Amino acid sequence: MDSEAREPNALVDETAAAIRARIMSGEIPIGAQLRQADLAAALGVSRTPVREALRQLQAGGLIEVLPRRGAVVRVPAPWEVREAYEVRAELEGLACVRAVGEIASEQLDELRRTIDVLREDPPGNDAPTSPTTGSPTTVANDRFHALIHEVAGNERLARTIRDINDAFPRNVSALVLQDNPRLRANNVDQHERIVEALAANDAELARQLMREHVVAAGDALARWYERRSHTVFRG
Repeated sequence: MDSEAREPNALVDETAAAIRARIMSGEIPIGAQLRQADLAAALGVSRTPVREALRQLQAGGLIEVLPRRGAVVRVPAPWEVREAYEVRAELEGLACVRAVGEIASEQLDELRRTIDVLREDPPGNDAPTSPTTGSPTTVANDRFHALIHEVAGNERLARTIRDINDAFPRNVSALVLQDNPRLRANNVDQHERIVEALAANDAELARQLMREHVVAAGDALARWYERRSHTVFRG
């Protein structure tokens, strides 16, 4: 069936998801223009679903429309990042509390395997595997958190955390760590300590460590945006 023959709303949602995936992976970087003709050709659809998809993404805050430039990938304000990560830290801490006592040894082993990837594959040394998965380090980091959410067993909690994450391109987190060995080492150490707390069934320590980890990640991300917000071409 031709793509244009599908249910219009479904096609718009699919188109928005495809554009979002390219933004989140960094294939379309922050500050980049989103040309309807180019996107339509790349996705194999007409400009109509692309136009509606861009409106959807604009409403969600991932893109914005600037004078003389049109639609561009939005550069988040540092204060937005810090506020979002403050909320995320509390939710991720709750996920850890719920996971304590429920997590199996096989799941703890999987968490440790994701840490091995973070330790052995520094960001920037690995190319994205696809627009939807990103680099091995991004995949490993996302899996670390997602597995804890799964064990926590609260889908609304997991969905709310995903919504916060989806407000910011995922590849930027890897870029933050790329040229900072100390920050990378601290990130790995934080992951390891969280796993140790989960394995020890120490709910309060797991909550505290996860909150500190997420707040630190948000602060590093906000500072990255602060350094680059004045260099990204704004029109």
